[in-house]
Amino acid sequence: MGRDLARRRDAMLALATLVLVAGASLAAPLYAGWVGVDPFTSDVAGTTIRHGQTIDLMQPNDNPLHLGLTPVGPDWRPGPYALGADAQGRDVAARVLYGGRNSLLISFSAAVLCLLVAGAVGVCAGYFGGWVDIVLSRILDILWAIPVYLLAISLSIVTIGHGLRLGPVTIAADNLLIPIVIIALVYIPYAARPLRARALSLSRAEFVMVARGLGASHFRILTREIVPNLIETLVVLAPLLTALCLLAESALSFLSLGVQAPAASWGSIIQDGEGLLYTRPVVAIAPGLAIVLTVLALNVLGDALRDQLDPKRRGRAS
Repeated sequence: MGRDLARRRDAMLALATLVLVAGASLAAPLYAGWVGVDPFTSDVAGTTIRHGQTIDLMQPNDNPLHLGLTPVGPDWRPGPYALGADAQGRDVAARVLYGGRNSLLISFSAAVLCLLVAGAVGVCAGYFGGWVDIVLSRILDILWAIPVYLLAISLSIVTIGHGLRLGPVTIAADNLLIPIVIIALVYIPYAARPLRARALSLSRAEFVMVARGLGASHFRILTREIVPNLIETLVVLAPLLTALCLLAESALSFLSLGVQAPAASWGSIIQDGEGLLYTRPVVAIAPGLAIVLTVLALNVLGDALRDQLDPKRRGRAS
């Protein structure tokens, strides 16, 4: 399977894009130190050097009356403010890199948490059946009936003011764990349904029937027969679910319900650039392009994995 996947140019290009985006985001502190900027501190009275001259980060507007100030535009050359500054005089390139760290961390962690919970729910419902399947399926139906973003926004509004209390433990409102848990929760029904269907099919397979006839315990059947055969489904779901989680995180942060200031994510940077679309559109376009490239790469990689792990396709290839 690995060799077949390596022959697909689209999959390798998608994988290279993901590695590049993740690597650049991880290198955000190195970039900020190299150009000598603090992407989290307002610097509206700051200056920078371009073409050997010192200029203000906030420039007079180009309107006839020259009222108001506009942040300096992109320079397109390596160095400070290569993509210009935002309305608070912060380096856009550095903030996009730091925002990628939070966006990728939240989306990947939420996808992993969602798959773990959805896997447990789907396996229990599909394998045990009966009243266990009925109860779990009805809970999933209730969550499924609520629009994803409406549920995520509602949960975020509840937790944004006072944080999240889990018994004696209180999670602060600005903790990244809150959007991770919320995003994972809203996508559980979407991941649990195919996992339940797969577990239900496996529970009726001959090798499972033989294991039951030999007196194997439920735990042994689940750990030796059911769960290992769900790995392929989990592998296919992982990149697709990560893409969905990234879009959800960006939407919540754009609405100020995800990553909280002074931290940044791609969604919050787009919000910062909303008021500069006509003067400095790169502030919003740069993180938007990062989201598009990452989501596109994840979907292409997910489709490639699905094709490679498809039993019918493998049968035709053999």
